[in-house]
Amino acid sequence: NVEGELIDILQEVGFSYDYILLNAGGYTHTSVALTDCVKAIETPVIEIHISNIYAREEFRKKSLLSPNCKAVICGLNLDSYKAALSTL
Repeated sequence: NVEGELIDILQEVGFSYDYILLNAGGYTHTSVALTDCVKAIETPVIEIHISNIYAREEFRKKSLLSPNCKAVICGLNLDSYKAALSTL
């Protein structure tokens, strides 16, 4: 993941899709710029994590993105993506 590239893509498509499924990896906990981008776009974002971020290191339990997302799905391994798609 390259933070700037993720932001560029979100800005490009953030007004033209019904939903965006986003696994921001480590940027979930650190990127104010990515958080600001998610706030600024109109398309609802579903935050996805393969692991259960609440069962990991302390710093991973705080997502900067979550308050700006329509939903958060985590801990289902790759099925997290299927779960997100089933909510659409």
